[in-house]
Amino acid sequence: MADVMSQPSQPFVSKWASRYRGATVEDLDPPPALSLTPSDPISLALLSAFERDYTHLTIVSSSNRALLGYISIPHLQSLLESGKCKPEDEIRSAMIRFQRKGARYTVITMNTPLEELEGFFEGKDNGGQKQDFAVITDSGRRFVLGVATREDLEEFVKRRPA
Repeated sequence: MADVMSQPSQPFVSKWASRYRGATVEDLDPPPALSLTPSDPISLALLSAFERDYTHLTIVSSSNRALLGYISIPHLQSLLESGKCKPEDEIRSAMIRFQRKGARYTVITMNTPLEELEGFFEGKDNGGQKQDFAVITDSGRRFVLGVATREDLEEFVKRRPA
């Protein structure tokens, strides 16, 4: 049996590079981020997401606004349907926390080229683990500016002439 780890990995090739033509994340025109805190109720997360048609919300510290994690609305809905959480529970019971210790994160800013964003979604720099969304920050990673999804990128490509 061949050792999978010894086979060279294929370099990432963007399937839409010809459509980007120098475009960056800013060209996706992402809406401003909506961040909640771990102590906010789940019902607020649902209401806020539905009002804005968001699929992901960022969770920040109430004391220093540090990015702690996120909540996926489809995942949250499945937790509610299965009875694992209730609308009055705090978000902390359902949020996905970012692992800070020893983790290397890809910084996505408004100036990130769309080829790099596509590579991030396809798992180029994180062991092939595909991502559904990206948190857009300033270059110092101090402020959450927005969230970009794979769907945002696909919509951009559809609107862009060949």
